[in-house]
Amino acid sequence: MKKLTAVLLVLCMVMVMLAGCGGSAKPTEPADTSSAPVDTGSEPVDTASAAELNLIAPGVLTVGMEIGYPPFEYYAEDGVTPIGFDVDMISAIADSLGLEVNFVDTSFDAILQGIGTNYDIAVSAVTINSERLESVDFSTPYINNYQAVVVRADSDLTFSSLTDLSGCSVSLQKATTSDELLQELVDTGSVTDCVATANEKITTSFVQLTNGEVDVVLCDSTVADGYLAKNPELYKLAYLDEDEPEQFGIAMKKGDTAMAEALNGALAQLEESGFMADNTAKWFG
Repeated sequence: MKKLTAVLLVLCMVMVMLAGCGGSAKPTEPADTSSAPVDTGSEPVDTASAAELNLIAPGVLTVGMEIGYPPFEYYAEDGVTPIGFDVDMISAIADSLGLEVNFVDTSFDAILQGIGTNYDIAVSAVTINSERLESVDFSTPYINNYQAVVVRADSDLTFSSLTDLSGCSVSLQKATTSDELLQELVDTGSVTDCVATANEKITTSFVQLTNGEVDVVLCDSTVADGYLAKNPELYKLAYLDEDEPEQFGIAMKKGDTAMAEALNGALAQLEESGFMADNTAKWFG
């Protein structure tokens, strides 16, 4: 969900896809599983910062998360259990720090404002960008991402750039990189005659696409991966904007060096142990 920087920890699997608006079947959410997180296979992080963390609740890592962004974070079939790539990752990080974890479901458009008051950190496919870096700090990046245009499997629409969204009806999630990027293209006149629908949840956008209410969904390529892997009969990738790479990071209170040290140490450990590669395979197929 969510903008730019440079470095890669995991994911070389986002870039292999099809190319290419009708359909009526109800979509299923990707990676619908409530299985236990992959074992980290590593010892607790050996760093003084883990004990020096200034947590809202002692012994608990409280995490702000918009739990409606599969396959990163969404609810299992019971409607109460958070599951997904980010959920498994931050649960493993908390475990390595000797902490419990508590998820606070919040809207994405205000997720950064709650850091330090409602929760300790925000983990919700948040793109690192210069604007956000003015108000929060980020961990080292943990995933690479691009903007993707998804259409129905029977669509004959083709795209060679995002400017080809001209004349299309587009559904996306509000306050995400996709939303900001499309608005910029419209404001500069690069995209014209485009009708955009901004939803609170990306799941709503894919329902609209399936029902034929919109021509395309503009979203993160990592999200597109999940939907394409789970529903290849419903959707296909029409365009991947590889010219504008993005990276996701864990957002924290600005200047919180102890938290940065703890999170970065844990992320490095999860990468080295193979957890991140396993987590990627589990949730992105």
